[in-house]
Amino acid sequence: MKTLALTMTAVAAVWLASGVGAAERTPAADNRAVEKGAAGRGAVQKVPLATEMLAAGRCDRACLDGLTEQVFTALAAHDASRLPLRNDARYTENGQTLRLNDGLWETADGLANYTLYLADPVTGAAGFIGTIRESGREAMLALRVQVEGKKIYEIEAVIARTSGGANSFGVNFADVKAEPLFSEPLPAVQRRPREQMIAVANSYFEGLEQATGKVTPFEPQCKRRENGMTTANNPEAKNAMGKLSCGAQFDTGFSPFITEVRGRRFPLVDEERGLVFAFISFDHSGRIKTVQRTDGTIAKIGPPFDTPYTFLIAELFKIRDGRIAQVEAVILPTPYAMPSGW
Repeated sequence: MKTLALTMTAVAAVWLASGVGAAERTPAADNRAVEKGAAGRGAVQKVPLATEMLAAGRCDRACLDGLTEQVFTALAAHDASRLPLRNDARYTENGQTLRLNDGLWETADGLANYTLYLADPVTGAAGFIGTIRESGREAMLALRVQVEGKKIYEIEAVIARTSGGANSFGVNFADVKAEPLFSEPLPAVQRRPREQMIAVANSYFEGLEQATGKVTPFEPQCKRRENGMTTANNPEAKNAMGKLSCGAQFDTGFSPFITEVRGRRFPLVDEERGLVFAFISFDHSGRIKTVQRTDGTIAKIGPPFDTPYTFLIAELFKIRDGRIAQVEAVILPTPYAMPSGW
């Protein structure tokens, strides 16, 4: 039996697949998030309608980007009071509810080399994926900012940190650079309605749970990067799995040891650029000890996947012409079944 790599650098063999149509549709689906958990598979978690969120004044892309920049200015100053905050504003960091000015607010130095700003004027959601400096070291950050009437009322941060040097994926965050495809607007013919984009992104997670590539529409050369490491369609990968495209990896049926993709939220959709920003948890119960892949080979599941633990993940999808073209993820190991904080 082949033994799966025991380090986090083998997570290439972990994140792939999904199934179109898994998200339920309602008239307000573009303002909702698919949630799998206590409510059951495919249940829908309602978030405020855009008309409710923006009743006090619409915040367009430039406005949302500006608010995100203000967040980073306030972080570097260690002073959340500089922000236009609603009185009931909430902040979570790596799944934990913290008071503003705690956690990253006390240690952030500023932005680093890689910055990608995200905006959804329809729902008043802003986002960011990139690298920051914290206590003199680089870290990788996924950030979600929710606004209403040009005031911030939610900030969610998922931060992958190191003690210096390479991270657990073997990458130095100081070397992570932007992927231009995420910033490129799509021609009108390649754009899809937001509800279809959410369904495509959700199909990725369905494919992981079902251990199949048949339910997720990928471009043939789909590339994925996790914590700065290219884990799909990487010609320089040291293992065969990492050289495969996203779809080819899913086709191997590698993923049964991901026992549940939980807490699925899709708070930001950018139809102009073809982007869906998702927040999810990947549970590994540890009960799966071997996996029979589609070619008949048996893979032994080794550490860390043979004991209970969870990945808290922020994942960005580039969807072009209805298919996933590229994926960028910030991944954080957490205690098993830990809630996301939302």
